Amino acid sequence: MTDFFEQLLEKFKLPLEDPILICSLILFIILLSPILLRRLNIPGIIVLILSGLIIGPHGLNVLENDSAIQLFSTIGLLYIMFIAGLELDLNEFKANRFKSVLFGFFTFIIPLSVGYPVCYYLLGYDFNASLLTASMFATHTLVAYPIVSKLGVSKNQAVAVTVGGTILTDTAVLIILAVIMGKSQGSLNQEFWIRLGVSLTIFSIIMFLIIPIIAKWFFRKLESEKHSHYIFVLSMVFFAAFLAEVAGVEPIIGAFMAGLALNKLIPHSSALMNRIEFIGNSLFIPFFLISVGMLVDISVLLKGPMAWIIAGTLSIVAIAGKWIAAFFTQLIFRYTKTQRQLIFGLSGAHAAATLAVILVGYRAEILDENILNGTIILILVTCIVASFVTEKAAKVAVIEAEEDNDILMKAKKMHSEHILLPIAKLDNIEKLLEFSSYIKDKKSANPISILSVVSNNEEAEMNIVKTRNRLEEYVRQASASETNVNVITTIDHNAASGISRISREIMADIIVLGWPRRKNLINKLIGQKLDIILSNTDKCIFICHLEKPLALHKRVLITVPPFAEHETGFKSWLKKTAQLAQELSIPIQLYCEEQSKKHIERIFKKEKLSASLHITLFEDWEDFLILARYIREDDLFVLVSARKGATSYMNMLENLPVKLEKHFSLNSKIIIYPKQFNQNYIGQSYDNITTEPLNKGIETIQKIGKGIGNIFKTEEDQNIDFME
Repeated sequence: MTDFFEQLLEKFKLPLEDPILICSLILFIILLSPILLRRLNIPGIIVLILSGLIIGPHGLNVLENDSAIQLFSTIGLLYIMFIAGLELDLNEFKANRFKSVLFGFFTFIIPLSVGYPVCYYLLGYDFNASLLTASMFATHTLVAYPIVSKLGVSKNQAVAVTVGGTILTDTAVLIILAVIMGKSQGSLNQEFWIRLGVSLTIFSIIMFLIIPIIAKWFFRKLESEKHSHYIFVLSMVFFAAFLAEVAGVEPIIGAFMAGLALNKLIPHSSALMNRIEFIGNSLFIPFFLISVGMLVDISVLLKGPMAWIIAGTLSIVAIAGKWIAAFFTQLIFRYTKTQRQLIFGLSGAHAAATLAVILVGYRAEILDENILNGTIILILVTCIVASFVTEKAAKVAVIEAEEDNDILMKAKKMHSEHILLPIAKLDNIEKLLEFSSYIKDKKSANPISILSVVSNNEEAEMNIVKTRNRLEEYVRQASASETNVNVITTIDHNAASGISRISREIMADIIVLGWPRRKNLINKLIGQKLDIILSNTDKCIFICHLEKPLALHKRVLITVPPFAEHETGFKSWLKKTAQLAQELSIPIQLYCEEQSKKHIERIFKKEKLSASLHITLFEDWEDFLILARYIREDDLFVLVSARKGATSYMNMLENLPVKLEKHFSLNSKIIIYPKQFNQNYIGQSYDNITTEPLNKGIETIQKIGKGIGNIFKTEEDQNIDFME
C-alpha cells in the first residue's frame, strides 16, 4: 500500500511528466473552466488564457511548455487561420477586396507610424530594434475569431474586411522581419529579393492552382469515404504551412491560404465543415489559447520600473494603433459603431506573429530582455481586451441584424419552413439530402422529412419496416452536419398521391424530387406521376438530377421565363438558389427578360443577398438551345418552369425537360416549379366524398397494370424509378 501511494505521489510531482495525466488535466481545464466562470460573463477565450498562466511554468509550474504542448499549440494556431480562410465569404471578400486592402494598409502603417517614434525617441532603441518592435504592433492574431464564428457573425462585412486585411498586414510584417534579419546579417542584396519573390510565386501557384485540382479529384473519386475527407483536409493544412515556411513566410500564412484554396469545395453547411469546426473548437484551438497563457511571466513586472514602463508603453501603443486603424476604416467606409468595434476586437489581439517577430529579434540580439518580457505582457493584455470587445460587439451585431431583416416580426413564418424529400430509390438520396440541407432555412425548427411511399398490398407492413431501417442510415449521416432529419413512411396506392397527401399533412413548403423518367406503357397510359404531384399540390417543387457532388460546380446558371416575377413563389425560389450559391461560394449567371431583371435586382438588394449575381438578357425562348454555347460542364443548370395555368406558363416549357436530358446530359440539372398559391385550396370541395369504392378500383387496376407492365419492361427500365 505504501508503494502505491509513493508511486501516486511520484506521478503528481510538479511539473507533471506523465503524458496521460497531462492530457487529462488539459482536457479537464478545457471542459470545466468556461463552465465555472460563465456566470461572471468572462469570455471562454480569456478563461483558457488565464488557466494557462496559472498552470504554466511562470505560475504554479504544473506543466512545462515542452515540445508536446508546443505541437498542439501550433496545430491550434494553424487551425484558427485555416478556419478563418475556410469561413471567409469569398463573394463578400471579392466585392470588398479594395476595402480589405485599405484596412490592411491602415492596420499596418498606423501602428508602425505610432510605434517607431515611441521606441526610437521615448524608449531609446536603435533603428533596427525600433523598426522591428514597431512592426510587431502592426501584426495581429485572430484569437477572437471563434467568438464571431460561434455567434454567427462571420458573414458580416466588417469581419470579411478584417480577415482579408489580416493576411495582408501579417505578410508585410513577416517580410519586414526577413529584411531586417537580412540587413543585420549583411545578406540584404539582390539575390535575397529574387529568392524571396520566386519562392512566394511558386508557393502561390501550388496553393491556388495545384491543390484545388488535387482536392476536386480526391472528393470525386472518394465521395463515399467521408472519414478520408477530414484526413485529406488536415494533411493539406499542414502541407501548406510547411510550404509557406519553405517560401520564407510564417506557417500561419500557409494555413490561411489552404482555407482559401479549399473554401469553394467545403460548403459551410456540409458534414465535413461541421467536423472541421467541431474538432478545432473542442480540442486544438483551446490548446493554443492555454499555451498563450503559459508564455506570460507576471514576475517580469517585479524587475524594476523599466519593466513596467516598457510593458505599459508597448500595450498602450498596440491597443491605440489598432483602434485608430479601426476608426479610420469606419469613417471611410461609413461603418456603424458596432462594426468598428468588431474590426478593433478582431485585429486587436497580438499572439502568434507578434511572438514570432520578437523571439526571432531577441535570439538575433536585436532586441533586449525588456522588450521580450514587455511583449509577453502585451499578449495577455491585448488578448483580454480583444476578447471582451469582440464578444460584446458580436452580440450587438446579432441583434442589429435581426432588426434590419425584420426577423423578429417574421420569426413564425421563417421557423416553420418544412422540406419534404420523397425517395423511392436510395442511389441518389445522399446528394438530394445534401442539396436539401443547403437550401434549408437554418432558423427553421422543422426537420427535413424523408418520405417513402409503400404500395398498399399484402406486404405493406413488412415493406414499411424494411424501408424505415434502410433510411435510418441517412438520418445518422445527416446528423454529422447537424441537420435534423425525420423519416416518414406511408401506405398509398401510388407514390404521387402519397406525396401529395403527406405534403399537405406536414404543411411542407418545398418538395425536392429526383429526376422523372418514363418507365413503361402503363405509366404512359395513366399519366406521369410528376403531373399528378404538380396538379395536386401548390408547393414549390425542385426536381434535381445531380451528376456530381455539389461542391464541384463552378456556377449556378438559371433561366427564368417571362412574367415569372408575377408568380407567388418567385421570391422564395430566388432566395433558395442564392442561398445555394452562397453555400457553394460560386456565382449565379442568370438569363431573363428586362422586367424580370429589375425585380431580381430589387429582391437581391432588399433581402441583402450576398451571392455574386450576373444577369444577361434573354428573350429567344423559341430557340432555347442557343444557351448551349454558354453552358459549361461544371455548371449547375437551373430551369425555372411553371404549372399549367400559371402566369409564366408557356407551351414550350412542357418539352424543355426532355431537351435538357438530351442536350445537357453531362450537366447537373434542376427544374423549379414555383409555389402557385398562398394557400392550398385543392380538394376542399371534395371532403365529403367517400373513397372506398375508388380505392378498390385502383387496387384492381394496379394489379392488372403490374402484370401488363412486366411484359413491356426491359431490364434497363426495371432499374429506373421516378424518384432517384
